[in-house]
Amino acid sequence: MLIHWFLAALHLLAFALGFWAVLTRGAAFRQLAAGAGEVGRVLLADNLWGMAALVLLITGGVRAFGGYEKGADYYLHQPLFHVKMTLLVLILLLELAPMIALIRWRMARAGGASIDSGRAGVFARISHAEALLLVLMVMAASGMARGVTFS
Repeated sequence: MLIHWFLAALHLLAFALGFWAVLTRGAAFRQLAAGAGEVGRVLLADNLWGMAALVLLITGGVRAFGGYEKGADYYLHQPLFHVKMTLLVLILLLELAPMIALIRWRMARAGGASIDSGRAGVFARISHAEALLLVLMVMAASGMARGVTFS
């Protein structure tokens, strides 16, 4: 029973860290776009966002399909789980452009080259959209935990 509690707590804490990190990354991108930010702040927030996302994926997968919660059959037949997974896919799709750009930024920085921050404003908006989608995921998860159905 302790592992159930630990996985649930870790999953919720990862949501909190991810929400904070993606909002912080968005703010850092916005500052960079305005010419007042630092690339290092963007990259640090992105690292935390990535770590939170990894913890969310692992703990979520283990909880849903590892026999620690209601079981795969419940989740696969729960409409709010499908909403939550759709939101996850949207976040992953939105994350592609910033992720590729930030990988390039890290490589350029390591090589001593300049960084093209021309799309920082776009990446700020993407980050804030991802934060909103995370909130919607938490709402879907809360509905699932309360047994909300649509019938």
